[in-house]
Amino acid sequence: MGSIRFDQVNKFFGPKKDGLKVLENINLDIAEKEFVAIVGPSGCGKTTCLRIVAGFEQPTTGTVVVNNRRVTGPGPDRAVVFQHFALFPWKTVRQNIELGLRNKGLPREERSDLVAGVLNLMGLESHADAFPHQLSGGMQQRVAIARAYVLKPEVLLMDEPFGALDAQTRVVMQEELVRLARVNPRTVLFITHSVEEAVYLADRVVIMTRRPGRIKELLDIRSVREADNWSRFSKIEDVMDQESFVHLRTHVWKSLREEKHEGRGADLSIGQNKN
Repeated sequence: MGSIRFDQVNKFFGPKKDGLKVLENINLDIAEKEFVAIVGPSGCGKTTCLRIVAGFEQPTTGTVVVNNRRVTGPGPDRAVVFQHFALFPWKTVRQNIELGLRNKGLPREERSDLVAGVLNLMGLESHADAFPHQLSGGMQQRVAIARAYVLKPEVLLMDEPFGALDAQTRVVMQEELVRLARVNPRTVLFITHSVEEAVYLADRVVIMTRRPGRIKELLDIRSVREADNWSRFSKIEDVMDQESFVHLRTHVWKSLREEKHEGRGADLSIGQNKN
């Protein structure tokens, strides 16, 4: 459940003959419960890849398949977490999380049990009756992730979900997402501008070229992480001090730097906070 396959995906904006080519020959298999991050120069088509999996965009040619079903539009098997929290300000945390379950027509008792479980999972029990304006940015993003998790999607699509957070809050949320990925794994496609974030979070990192975006390299992080036992550290800064982490981060950065130079100054941010 939850596998993703890109098969010869090309994407043009505008007419195929004269339009802007954004993606070129994307072939990628993502396994069930695998966490894959995509990095690349700005404008290389990272978010377009995610939007095609979500069903918000259609490839010009080629296909995307989720769990052996061709993607033709949005569906309940996929949930999206955006950079901006998109919470309903007049609803409480509990009501925001419950909304998707109401739309699915689940009975009240089942909704209550599911919401209670995800509140506990995300450490939001004490904020269940708060309104979004009463929460910090990090807490609001926890709610947005909880709203996605409660639907039990096969695939979780995350488009720079921590990009609007300050640096310290972003680190806390990265640590929280690692915990979730271990405790309650989902198939995750994660878009980021941060090399450190990609290497810390992902099982594999997809490095893309400048536009039109092609897959330049697939980097196996999981085998290195497990061999060096990063899980023995509870804090991200301790992981980032490891020689294996530094090596991977440097490798990704050098690969992206090549694209920046070849692209004659394409915008590329590699820090913890794009801002």
